[in-house]
Amino acid sequence: MNSEALLWKPSDDAIASSNLATFAGQLDLPLDYPKLYEWSIQNREAFWRTVWEFTGIVGSPGASTLSETLPFADSAWFNDARLNFAENLLKYDDERTALVEVNETDARVELTYAQLRARVAAFALELKRFGITKNDRVAAWLPNSADTVIAMLATTSIGAIWSSCSPDFGVEGAFDRFSQIEPKLLLVTDQYQYNGRTYDVSKNVQSLTSRIASIENVLRRSNSPDQCHFQQIYRNDSDSLSFERLPFNHPLYIMFSSGTTGIPKCIVHGAGGTLIQHVKEHQLHADLTREDVLFFFTTTGWMMWNWLVSGLATGCTLVLYDGSPFFPRRNTLIDLIDRESISVFGVGAKYVSSIERVQVKPRETHELSSLRSILTTGSPLSHESFDYVYRDFKKDVWLASISGGTDLISCFVLGNPFSGVCKGEIQGPGLGMATSVFDDTGQSINDQKGELVCTKSFPSAPIGFWNDADGSRYHDAYFARFENTWAHGDFAEINSTTGGYVIHGRSDAVLNPGGVRIGTAEIYRQLERFDEVVDAVCVGQEWENDTRIVLFVVLTNGLRLNKYLRKDIRAAIRSNASPRHVPAKIEQVGDVPRTRSGKIAELAVREIIHGREVRNTTALENPECLVQFKGHEALET
Repeated sequence: MNSEALLWKPSDDAIASSNLATFAGQLDLPLDYPKLYEWSIQNREAFWRTVWEFTGIVGSPGASTLSETLPFADSAWFNDARLNFAENLLKYDDERTALVEVNETDARVELTYAQLRARVAAFALELKRFGITKNDRVAAWLPNSADTVIAMLATTSIGAIWSSCSPDFGVEGAFDRFSQIEPKLLLVTDQYQYNGRTYDVSKNVQSLTSRIASIENVLRRSNSPDQCHFQQIYRNDSDSLSFERLPFNHPLYIMFSSGTTGIPKCIVHGAGGTLIQHVKEHQLHADLTREDVLFFFTTTGWMMWNWLVSGLATGCTLVLYDGSPFFPRRNTLIDLIDRESISVFGVGAKYVSSIERVQVKPRETHELSSLRSILTTGSPLSHESFDYVYRDFKKDVWLASISGGTDLISCFVLGNPFSGVCKGEIQGPGLGMATSVFDDTGQSINDQKGELVCTKSFPSAPIGFWNDADGSRYHDAYFARFENTWAHGDFAEINSTTGGYVIHGRSDAVLNPGGVRIGTAEIYRQLERFDEVVDAVCVGQEWENDTRIVLFVVLTNGLRLNKYLRKDIRAAIRSNASPRHVPAKIEQVGDVPRTRSGKIAELAVREIIHGREVRNTTALENPECLVQFKGHEALET
């Protein structure tokens, strides 16, 4: 291993005291991650059954662990198991803090596990009064709050199906999602706050309910006590909370793809697969215990919300934050670490690069004594951001970059408590996840860029897409490229020396000048060295029977792109990447389109510059910025 690339490694004591060490000890396996991983792939049935037992999943696993068939998508895990998702997240009923909710105004709500359970019981009773039963869909247009967690747990406790998006989604964005699943009940808020402003969305609610005929009732979360149905429900008495134990693949969540190139796909995830995958990742990969305080900056429209909430199954404390991460202070989220004693701090990679750019140095301004791990996801974390975390955030922290997605509601590659952290790399593949990187012919490769794949079935694969009776859309999404192999859509590379993974961007956004595949993350990385460049988007333009690279940059306020900066950018890319990475065109724009989870919408820009329609702009946080790419004069020559 290159000593310059190694930024951190766990101590022997930390390894020995980890959950993963205890897990390995029960199986009489060495405390060696590559060997443990290989065992988990070669013995998948034994591995996943041991995960069920080790993590204390409540329910009956049944006799069958895996009924594996071809194709991959038809394999069935825990065929005769019975469980209830909410029962597992509410198995603790004590005075330990379960949830802390905070927002931009520093308002704070705290609930113990006993209080959470009581509120869920009251809410479940109300759902039954509304006639909500097993398999009914409940749609939530709600912020990241304790109320939302309560409503989800109540919904899933009775076997109904939960689906959510954040209140900053406009009417069209919510309609594109919820109209497809025909919810019986809609849960809404009448306003939300962001960046110091309060947004009234009550008219949006009226518009949506008038357009979706299946909605029979609306429950409202309001700042006005007289109109807040949630608070009224909590005042009701409920003697007990009952859980209907259902099959392993009973539908739990309907998640939505980002939908930047069309109507979002409705991805259905099962209760058992979601649960067992999340507790595996929390307890074996993130080393989560009841003593931890877990935070992830997310909205209810991103799968990281679902991942965060599953932390309740471990019995730790969750911190929920709603609002801008930079209001009223650029240190707002970092303040939370000290104030709430956060031990596992999760954010998007964009957040890390943003605070680095404005020279936030938490190690100089905060104690951070509780912080042991930082999780990042959403986009590739640059080499420079790795350096920044260890230089200016906290030098002895475990930095775990993770990557997976809504498609599997979990991770293919992520951190683990045994391995070191190398600059620019994700520590390794997830236990039980048969990941690899394929070339275009379907051959496994190391130390080369290719398609991230999974070659064997896993429990948290979707149980299907909504309204896809013959499974053709599901098959086309993941299994059309390589026979009987899940192609994830990430352009990736495995370091054969360290075992780490590098994600170079989405493979559908890969640049292909002269037939050479280039990941956009390789170009973005070179821009980190330019203080003048605030943001960027890189796409391929069809040009003269080939593809040329076009780079759009957002510059610091008041700066204009000139020939000198263009020259410097090209020189840095040529020197640190390769001559083939050098953009043919570099142009200035005012903003870069991003999805609501913060990912650069490269495909939307690619469609616009080719004169093609972007079919679902409601999936974007800032769709208005697309107009600056349309008919761009510089791209005509």
